[in-house]
Formats: sequence, C-alpha cells, structure tokens
Amino acid sequence: MILAIILVILIGVPAVILATPALRRSLVTPHIFALFKRILPAMSDTERDALEAGTTWWDADLFSGRPDWNKFLKLPRPTLTAEEQSFLDHEVRHLCELVDDWEATQVWQGLPAPAWQYARDKGFLGMIIPKQYGGKAFSAYMHSQVVMQLSTRCSALAVQVMVPNSLGPAELLLHYGTEEQKNYYLPRLAAGTEIPCFALTSPYAGSDAAAIPDTGVVCMGRFEGRETLGLRITWNKRYITLGPIATLLGLAFRVVDPDGLLPAGSSTGITCALIPATHPGVVIGRRHWPLNAVFQNGPTSGDDVFIPMEWIIGGPGQIGKGWRMLMECLAAGRAISLPSASVGTAKLAVRGTSAYCAIRRQFKTSIGKFEGVQEALARMGGNLYMMDAARKLSALAVDLGEKPAVVSAIAKYHVTERGRAVVNDGMDILGGKGICMGPSNFLARAYQQIPIAITVEGANILTRCLIIFGQGAIRSHPYVLKEMRATANGDHRKALHDFDAAFFGHMRFVCANAARGLWYGLTGGATAPVPEQAAGDMAAYYRAIGRLSTAFALMTDVSMFVLGGELKRRERISARLGDALSQMYLISATLKRYEDDGRQQADAPYVHWSVRDALHKAQLALDGVLENFPNRPAAVLARLLVFPFGLPYAPPSDELGSAVANAMQTAGAGRERLLADGFLADDLRDPVACGELAFNLLPQVEAIEHRLKPAVRAGQLDAMPQSLPEMERWTTQAAAKGLVTPEERRALSDFARFTDLSVRVDDFPPDLNAAADADKRWRMAAQEAAVEA
Repeated sequence: MILAIILVILIGVPAVILATPALRRSLVTPHIFALFKRILPAMSDTERDALEAGTTWWDADLFSGRPDWNKFLKLPRPTLTAEEQSFLDHEVRHLCELVDDWEATQVWQGLPAPAWQYARDKGFLGMIIPKQYGGKAFSAYMHSQVVMQLSTRCSALAVQVMVPNSLGPAELLLHYGTEEQKNYYLPRLAAGTEIPCFALTSPYAGSDAAAIPDTGVVCMGRFEGRETLGLRITWNKRYITLGPIATLLGLAFRVVDPDGLLPAGSSTGITCALIPATHPGVVIGRRHWPLNAVFQNGPTSGDDVFIPMEWIIGGPGQIGKGWRMLMECLAAGRAISLPSASVGTAKLAVRGTSAYCAIRRQFKTSIGKFEGVQEALARMGGNLYMMDAARKLSALAVDLGEKPAVVSAIAKYHVTERGRAVVNDGMDILGGKGICMGPSNFLARAYQQIPIAITVEGANILTRCLIIFGQGAIRSHPYVLKEMRATANGDHRKALHDFDAAFFGHMRFVCANAARGLWYGLTGGATAPVPEQAAGDMAAYYRAIGRLSTAFALMTDVSMFVLGGELKRRERISARLGDALSQMYLISATLKRYEDDGRQQADAPYVHWSVRDALHKAQLALDGVLENFPNRPAAVLARLLVFPFGLPYAPPSDELGSAVANAMQTAGAGRERLLADGFLADDLRDPVACGELAFNLLPQVEAIEHRLKPAVRAGQLDAMPQSLPEMERWTTQAAAKGLVTPEERRALSDFARFTDLSVRVDDFPPDLNAAADADKRWRMAAQEAAVEA
C-alpha cells in the first residue's frame, strides 16, 4: 500500500500536472521558459532577418518525420508555355549558334559582339520582368531551361544572361521599387539598354556579407544644381559580375546618420541603391579573370560619392531594410541560376564523354566496356539524372510562389558539387584528350571553371556548414521557431501560453519520433507510408525516406537538446545533419521526376543508382553525427533507436553501375531524356557534334562488323582497324570484294571520319601568343567583312 502511494506521488501527480494545461503553465512552464531563454543563443538582427526570410516547403515535411507523399506527388509537373517553348527552340538555339566557347575564351576574352547584342535585343536580359514593362515574364522553370541550355554551349554566355535575371536590380525593383523607379528602369533593363550589376561583396565581407564595411553617411549635398538630402557613400567591392560593362550599379552599403538628419524613429543599417555607372566618382570597368572564364566580372569602388535619397531602392523609407530585401529575394536566384548552369555543364560532359566511350577503342574494345570506365560513367549518369531532377523541383517551388530558402541552399550546394564530380569523372575518362587545350577539347574549360560555381552565391563550405541545417533546423522544424518567437514576446502571459503549447507539442513530437524510429529500425521501415501511385519497384525508396526522415527528426532534436546554443558552433555535426536532409530532398526530386516522366523503364537504372547512392550517403551522414556526438550516452541511445541492426542501405552494386553505363552508351529515348534540352551544334568543327554523329552510326557499323567476322576469320579481310587512314583502306578492300554495299561503305567512312574528328587533340605553333594574336586578327577581319556584307 505504501509503495502504491509512493508510485502515485512519483508518477501520478506529475502526470496530472503535465496533462492539465492550467496547472502545467503555472507550476512547470515558467521554469522551463526561463531556462530556455538562458540557453537560447544570442541572435543578431541580420541572423533574424535571414531566418525569417523566405518560406518552408517540402523541407518542412522532411523535418516532420512523416513526409506526406501523396501531397508531394500531386505537385504539378514543370512545363513550358507555347511561347516559352518557341523561344527555347528558336532564340535560345540561335544565340548558342552565335557563340563558340573556345573562341570566347581564347580569341575574344568575352562574348562576341553580335551574340551579346542579340541577347539584349531579344529580351534575354528581361526574362523575369513583367510584360507591362517590356519583359518576357517567363516562369522560373523557363528561366532555368534557358540558363541550362546556354551552359551546354558556353559558360560566359550563360552567366551574362543569368545574372540580370537573378538577384540584382530588376528583382529588387520588382519587389521593393517605387512606381517611378519601376516605370523608368524596368523597361530599360528589359530592352537591354541598361546593363545591371549588383555590388555586395567587399574584400573583408565575403561570405559574411552582413558585415559589409561600405558606408553611406546621411548629409546635405548638391545634386543637379540644388541642395538636397542624400548620402555620401564610400565603397570598395569585388567579384561583381557584369561590373566592367554595367551601366547601372546596384549597391549595398551601411547607412549611418551622425547628424540626425533622418526623421525621428528612422532605422539605419544595410541599404540598397541604384547608381548610374556614369555618375561622378563611380570607379568601374576593370576586370577579374576567374579561372579563365571570360564572363564580365570585376571590382568597383567610390570615395565620397554623393547620391540623392531618391536613388535608394524603394525610396528613403527602405533605408536600413536592405539585408531583409536581399534575404527575401535570394532564394529564387539561388534555386535557379547555379543549379541550372551546373546541370548544363554536366549534360555537355555526359553527352560528349558517353559518345566518346562508345566509339573510342583500345585493345580492340570500346573503352565504354571496361569496368573501370563503366564505374565512372555510372557516377556521371546517376548524378546527372538526380541533378536535373533537383533543378526541376526547385524551379517548380519558385513557380508555385515559394521563396524556398532551405531548398535553394540544398540545390545550390549539392547540384554544384555533383556537377564537379561529373566533370572530374569525364576528365578521367578522356585522359590525354582532356588535358590538352584547344577547340577539340569540350571539357577542359568546364574543368577549369567548375570551382566558380562552388564558390559564388554562398560558398559551398558555408552553405553546407551553416545554412542548410542551421537555417532549416529553425525554419523547417515544426516547433523550434514557435518556441523562439514565444521567448521574444514582450507580453509575458501570452509568451508563457505560446511557449507552453510549442514546448509540450515539441515533447510529444520527440516521443512520437523515438517510438516510430525504433519501430522502423526493428522492421526495416516496412510499415512506413508509401504514396498511392508509387510504382512497385520504387515503393521501397519511399519507405526508406520515411524511415530516414524519422531518424533525422529525432537526431535533430537530440542534438538541439544536448548541445543547445553550442550546436551553432559545432559545424561538422550540423553539416552532417544538413547532408542527411539534403539527400532526402534529392531522392524526393528523383522519385518525382520518374513519376512525372511516366515511369519510363529505360530511366529506371538512373533512378535506382542515384537513389541508392543518396540513401547510402544519408545514412553515413547520420552515422557520422553519432560517431562524433560529444554526449556518448545520448549517441548510444539514438543509435539503438534508429539503427538497431546497423546501417541498412548499401551503395549501388557493380551490376547496377554497368546497367547505367550501358544505357548511356545506347542511342534511344532514354539517353535523349537524360540529355534533354541541351544544345547540340550542327557543325563538324564541334567535337561534341562529331562524337554524336559517330555515336549514331555506331549500331550500323557494329552490325556490319559482326556480319564480316566470318570473312575476317577466313582471312579474306583484315580485322576492322581504328584509325581513319586504315579504315579508308579497309572499306576499299571490303567494297572491292563485294562484302559491303555502297551505303555501308559510306557509313563506315563517315564513322571513321567523325570518330577521327571527335578524338582529335589540337596542336599549335611553338609561339602560342603569336598564333593567338594572328587568329584573333583574322577572325576580327572576317567578322567585320560579314557585318559589311
């Protein structure tokens, strides 16, 4: 009896208190609330702006531990309008035809003038601007398609079109500009008569852009002959894309008001303004040279440059609100620009390399049949399929009205990193051809320039370690932001009420995830939800994400409870948690793409390879958290809950890798879907075009070779050679003996010629500079003659 009374006191009384909101809020919640306020890490205004900017989307479902697959798969498939498709088929293709990447980098050190003028005339710089201002009003998906296709032709072309349609004057004007600013500048930007750039990065404030030292002092000054209130700005910026040719400078700086000239109550801080490049004191025009890329990029500076208040984007009322403006607009550009460019580069690499593997022979065997090459090819194909899926899904989010801060960071980081892996694998396969510069090398410039995508729009190290999970853990978690907002509420009674609801909801959430995580761990996730329309062989992947989502949600809460504010500084732990979240997002995108494309069986090897690779990486990320968790009892308990029998997901098998490599080397609809919407030149000077022509003839050539094997064995005919001169003699010999028809002889001859052009490696005179100068003079003369004609 005494024991029963003790148990009632120890268990029953606390249970009654916790189950009764009024008692709980008076006896328990105030103490937890006070503790929470003490351990909550300090947050700057800029950090708060970053957290509150943008929206949550599918990332919130993945944080929940119970992703709603039926809702997810009902999202529309990204599509183009008839107008957008026509623009892609005609204007975009023609712009690609006007540019050659070798000539742009080696001869012109920039875009040829006719191509740049065509881009301006045809509205490429105004794709995001509404039609009422003369723009194209294209969707985010169309914007992504354009950047991707241009990137399969020339990186400088893609970047110079991409930047005016990403974070910059046009987007900031659309969201925050005054009517006068919109009516004046947007038509000029859409028509290409104004070339914009946006100057944010300073020498001592790169990734930490919120710490920009550039200052605008509120003061009186003379402008257009009259005394007016304005700002005297001093700035020093670098890495500004389009800066050297810009006519309109968007500038971010920090406003100070030492003399109190602004109205009482006005805020100061980071502010954005538009300054004509010809304005007195603006220094602009010099260029950086980023890893042999020739898109226009350079520094700008100014010393005590006076501007009127009317040049602030949105007018004087937007002083001090620049950082929030930038954060709110950043998500769309980050979700589209560099992911699209990286996919375009990867499509170029995969098209050229897969064809090369199929037609290039060593030891009388296509190199694409060697297992070592197939291993690299499988990574290229699987990564590209997933990259393109993530690109499409992220653009769709923007088109649905989201400002997906976490999703855009995932897309930027992981698509550019996988793009780097694709290019590196392509270079390994090409070997000697890949390391010799020249117009016959389709991959060397991409190899040189891929670190640019890794570095800009948020360096990848920063994005991985601080943004994906650091922002996602607060924004996408169902309770954390509610708890933080409650602690910041000045109304103590309401703060306690809101905190109580959020905190104990959070506790129920943790307990549910712990129970579900253990159940999934014991059953292998067999009971995890599967969408109604899931294909049979894909159902296991939906269950796997359900299991990983639960494990991730539980480990997120364990990390936050154990580490508290210290988690902000434990970057390797937060980075690994971000990796797990990212891999789940990439898998989601891949599965949706497979459904959107009609479950094409030819695409199944790409899906299986990429999903299994991502599952393996996700579990390794969570395992890395557990291995390095500072609280060992908590790590042991979490491991027992989520991985009771060890890590469940194996990497892709060798057999699956061979299936992907073979699919990439097989002409047909499956390969075309993988490479869809990339540019392919109709020009025998283009090595990728030559490789594709030879690749398309390969089935016919292999059939002829197979038919002639008895003649070879009988000594009537030599074995089919590899080099062009030998092939010409061989086909002549075979034709003379009546072993091939004229059509077959032509096919064999064309195959040998196209293959020879595809595998060619360029050589130059000893004096490379003299040769380049002579080539440039010749091309300029030819261009002038063409213009006169």
